[in-house]
Amino acid sequence: MDLNNDGHRDILSGSYSRMEQPMAGLFQVLWGQKDGTFKQAAVLNGTDGKPLIIPVKGGNDQTENICTRPAAVDWNGDGHLDLVVGNFAGSFYLFTGEGRGKFKPKPELLTAGQSRLKIEGAHSDPFVVDWDGDGDLDLLSGSSVGGVQWAENHAGRGKTPELKPFRALIKPAPQFKEGQIVGEKDLSAPAGSTRVWADDFNGDGKLDLLVGDSVTLVSKTAGVTKQEFEQKFEKWQQARDAAAQAMGKASDNKQRETAQKRFQTVYEQRTEFMREDRTGFVWLYLRK
Repeated sequence: MDLNNDGHRDILSGSYSRMEQPMAGLFQVLWGQKDGTFKQAAVLNGTDGKPLIIPVKGGNDQTENICTRPAAVDWNGDGHLDLVVGNFAGSFYLFTGEGRGKFKPKPELLTAGQSRLKIEGAHSDPFVVDWDGDGDLDLLSGSSVGGVQWAENHAGRGKTPELKPFRALIKPAPQFKEGQIVGEKDLSAPAGSTRVWADDFNGDGKLDLLVGDSVTLVSKTAGVTKQEFEQKFEKWQQARDAAAQAMGKASDNKQRETAQKRFQTVYEQRTEFMREDRTGFVWLYLRK
């Protein structure tokens, strides 16, 4: 992606920081250089010289302005790259580009008709592509709940996109219960925190999907039977819940510190009978 039209490829990423209060999602860019290397990552600023940030609209909910992935694309057809960005809340914003890596500081909330465009779940993950092959730009997204969702553009070729509400393109995998033993053989579809990429993977002229996810594999520790595992987990769960309630009832700093230490001790005791492998997989879906 050549963000500033200088003939060199750049790398753009979302991030979040506490440099602003409340916590803010910033965009980092590594500007490409002639020799193929990149400059040190820098915060992407708007034309006002301030960092591009999705605004918080009152209240204590900060998830609206903590960004996820930005997608650089000519959204409005004016020849300049714009930024379509997601956030922890599951909605989308557009930072309009003015050319050569410059963007208007105030973003526009993307809508479906008169309603805010939002995925099912949280952590919107924009990938802009002509998914249905009709010549206009559609919007794909991953989600905290898993699967892949699609917002179809019905504006037509060469027009600023007008999106329909999201619908499931790949349904989320069934959710596993806490304490359920989960191995790779139990996985049938992308789990939570999905990230999507569309490309012609097998060269047949059709867009395919690569979907990354996040999952925790759960197994018994060595020497523990399935029955022992279930008994130990139930006992541990009761102790953990009691410790959590004690934290909620703490009335001063000393009680709160004691309760937190108790909770941490109990929480770590699960390793005596349970092994957790926090990992993720990449799923390939070939278009028919």
